[in-house]
Amino acid sequence: MRRLFSLGLLVALAAASVLAGCGGVKAADLFIVYRGGSTPHARLTLLVNEEGGVHCNGGPTLKLSDPALVQARAIQEELHDAAASHLSLAPGPGSVLSYYVRDESGTVSFSDNSAKQPKVLRQLQLFVLQTAQQVCHLPQ
Repeated sequence: MRRLFSLGLLVALAAASVLAGCGGVKAADLFIVYRGGSTPHARLTLLVNEEGGVHCNGGPTLKLSDPALVQARAIQEELHDAAASHLSLAPGPGSVLSYYVRDESGTVSFSDNSAKQPKVLRQLQLFVLQTAQQVCHLPQ
């Protein structure tokens, strides 16, 4: 009886291993960016996970290059304080694009021309633009 129990346990563990390898475990998200605005292609939802997977507007998983993944991780780290305090910056006159970013620390909302933007928000805008063009192949 003991041998049968051990065999059953081994079969169960093997099945669990197979299921885990078939998409049972997902990478954690670094951040999600919602972009909107007054131009035809402004609307974008960009989800980036810690393994470099990217979803553009709910589409299939695409892959960031290694340097882009390093950049995304650095942006997430630098966003920590702003997100934790739920930074919200008003748009300036003539604003074209608006951004809402959410990560595990909190949220940040701002526009392309918001006054007093921390450097990381400008880096995020460039990252979003480059990812949309080069990875998602979206028109800008």
